[in-house]
Amino acid sequence: MYRSVLALLFAAVLLLSGCAVGQQTVPKEKSGQKTKMDGAAFDRSDEEITYMDTKDNVIYLAGGCFWGMEQLMQSIPGVIDAESGYANGTCEEDADYQTVCTGNTGFRETVRVEYDPEQVSLDALLLAYFYVIDPTVQNRQGNDRGSQYQTGVYYTNESARETVKRIAEIERGRSEKFFVEIGPLKNYYPAEEYHQNYLEKNPNGYCHIPRTEMELFSRLRIDPGDYQKPAAESIRDKLTAEQYRVTQESGTERAFTGEFWDKFEKGIYVDVVTGEPLFSSTDKYGSGCGWPAFTKPIEGPAVVEKEDLSHGMRRTEVRSRAGDSHLGHVFTGDPESPNGVRYCINSAALRFVPYEKMEAEGYGYLLYLFEK
Repeated sequence: MYRSVLALLFAAVLLLSGCAVGQQTVPKEKSGQKTKMDGAAFDRSDEEITYMDTKDNVIYLAGGCFWGMEQLMQSIPGVIDAESGYANGTCEEDADYQTVCTGNTGFRETVRVEYDPEQVSLDALLLAYFYVIDPTVQNRQGNDRGSQYQTGVYYTNESARETVKRIAEIERGRSEKFFVEIGPLKNYYPAEEYHQNYLEKNPNGYCHIPRTEMELFSRLRIDPGDYQKPAAESIRDKLTAEQYRVTQESGTERAFTGEFWDKFEKGIYVDVVTGEPLFSSTDKYGSGCGWPAFTKPIEGPAVVEKEDLSHGMRRTEVRSRAGDSHLGHVFTGDPESPNGVRYCINSAALRFVPYEKMEAEGYGYLLYLFEK
């Protein structure tokens, strides 16, 4: 009985300290413990010390437990290195797991991501990050609670700042609530060695990011950085009135009037605003709904699905990832669909690229879709 009481008291202390049930407090290594990263510069001002990473192609991502975020980033081709650590704390002392776990340091569990821009864009990394986190909550992700699990994206140079701000603006518009911290990196300390590559060392270890999503991002070919959203005035200039109404004002074309609802030529359908590949003719089927119907997108993350309660209905809206264009809606239980799923998409939101022109228009990397 006495041991049971002690166990309950110990568990309560852990919960009050902000430590997640999925992580265990392990004593900090006494030897070989890394401190501030080599190759970093520190600018001292009257108010604070700001950590400046000297490498250009680096981003810092706080997305809940760093074990899963580190593993996710490492799974993306083009990522050179991902390291777990603690960033943007308010306390003056070096960060370690035991002190950060109290929830009183201001530090966030953060992953330092170094990448090769010739292989993967910062856009792709940021949109992968937003794909797996919940931006609508504060100081938690999954089962983890505490300020150390607050989400955030921290940059170290002007180029990254512009990209982060642009992607954050798109993501902010997709949610009624948005609590992701966006700002410069102020400080950073690598986590203890036992945290590094944790899920590789412990394949069955706790992770708030589904393994299926990590596997998904390991094999994606479409890089959203190649299809960035143009400025608002450019969008208006390049689109017809109907295309603008549908993509930018969430309009819907009349059934059986769109260019592609009954077209089944071999090729791909891309976002009319950005050119990002969205759907393939291999997944298109004849539907009586009067709009182009697809069983699935070319790659799942290329479209964003969100709840739509407009017009007194409960539906799931579909928007393009990079351009945030309104595309249509997705439905389940469709008896006409081979898999029961119907992506009901407006023709006005799409541009068709015939198979014969894919190579010339820069979509040759997707010709594999027609090799089945």
